[in-house]
Amino acid sequence: MRVTALRLAAFGALALCLSASPTVQAANVSAGQAEAKEAAKSLGNCTPGKVEVMSYVTGRSGQTVFKVGCTEDKDTFVLVQCRSRICTLLR
Repeated sequence: MRVTALRLAAFGALALCLSASPTVQAANVSAGQAEAKEAAKSLGNCTPGKVEVMSYVTGRSGQTVFKVGCTEDKDTFVLVQCRSRICTLLR
C-alpha cells in the first residue's frame, strides 16, 4: 500500500511538471524574440518589425527559428536561429 501511495505521488508530480511545460516554453520563445530582434538589427542590417516563430524545437538543445520582418521594405525579412539566448543570422 505504501508503494502505491509513492507511485501516485510521483505520477502527480510528473503531471504537474508536464502541465507547466507549455507555459515555460512560451516564456522561452517570448524572451528569445528580443534577442532575435537584436541579431536582425546588428547582424542583418535590418530594422526589426514583425517577429514570427517559424519553428520551435524542445529538449536539451532546444532552438527557435524566428522570421523577423524588416521595416525598410515590406517583403524583406531575415531568419534568426536562437539557441538558449544565443542568436545567429540564417538569412
